[in-house]
Order: sequence, then structure tokens, then C-alpha cells
Amino acid sequence: MPAAIGQELVALLPRLRRFALVLCRSQPLADDLVQGACERALANAGSWTPGTKFDAWMFRILRNHWIDHLRRMRTEGMMEDVSLQTQLIGDAGEGPILNRLVLSEVQRAIDNLPPEQQEVLVLVCAEDLSYREAAEVLGVPVGTVMSRLARARKRLMEMTAAA
Repeated sequence: MPAAIGQELVALLPRLRRFALVLCRSQPLADDLVQGACERALANAGSWTPGTKFDAWMFRILRNHWIDHLRRMRTEGMMEDVSLQTQLIGDAGEGPILNRLVLSEVQRAIDNLPPEQQEVLVLVCAEDLSYREAAEVLGVPVGTVMSRLARARKRLMEMTAAA
């Protein structure tokens, strides 16, 4: 079973990293979180039920690892901000600059959402999980996922339409 999980993990790494970046906003920490989640998955390979959604299982492990990390780091202060990473800046020109401004506006709007709405938004809209799968990852009822997503979408529309 670990060999099959290993292959699934390799295919899922980009999505896990993207979700980790949403959670922590730090590339090095996101990489550490993904590595830790993969280690946990491999160590507990027997707890995954074949035939169930592997990505939802992994997102839940990653999110739980993030929560554990936050509990450990509670006294150490803030992590670095992704917006300070110079390697993310595009090439010169008006198009990329305007795109970056729009992206910054949307990122600010997403950053202003409560964390529980950010998580639901990423899992359902970016990672394409069903409401049921997102509910399993987050450990909440499906109705809670639906209401958080509706509130997040409404708030994003309000914040980005005003600009």
C-alpha cells in the first residue's frame, strides 16, 4: 500500500503546496508543511481507505498538520508574507503590472476573509473538492461549507466591486 500512496502523493504535491501556501503564506513553511503531511500520510498509510478520495484525505492531513504547527508556534510571532517574495514579480510592462494590481486586490480581499471562509474557498473553488469532501477535510457539516462559501463569495464581490 505505501507504494501506491507514494505515487498518489507525487501527483498531488502541486495541489498540496498550493493549499499550504494559502494556509501559511510562506513558501518555505508551505514546503515544510507539505513534507510533514506526506510523512504523516506514509506513516499512517493503513488509515486511508482505498476507493475514497485520496486528495481529500491528504488535504485533511495537511490542514491538521498546519493546526498543530500553529499551536506549537503560538508564542513565536508572525510568519513571512508571500507578497514580500521578490521572485514572484512578473516581467516589466503594463499588462503584467495591471494584472499584478488586480491580483493584489483580490489577494487583499481574500486575506480579509475569516480563515474558515478562506479554507472553504480554496478547497471548493481552487482544489475542486465537492462540498461533502470539503466538509470532511474541515470536519464540519456540508451546510456549514455551503454557508461559508456563500458568505466568502458575497464578501469578495463586495470588496472587489467597490474598487
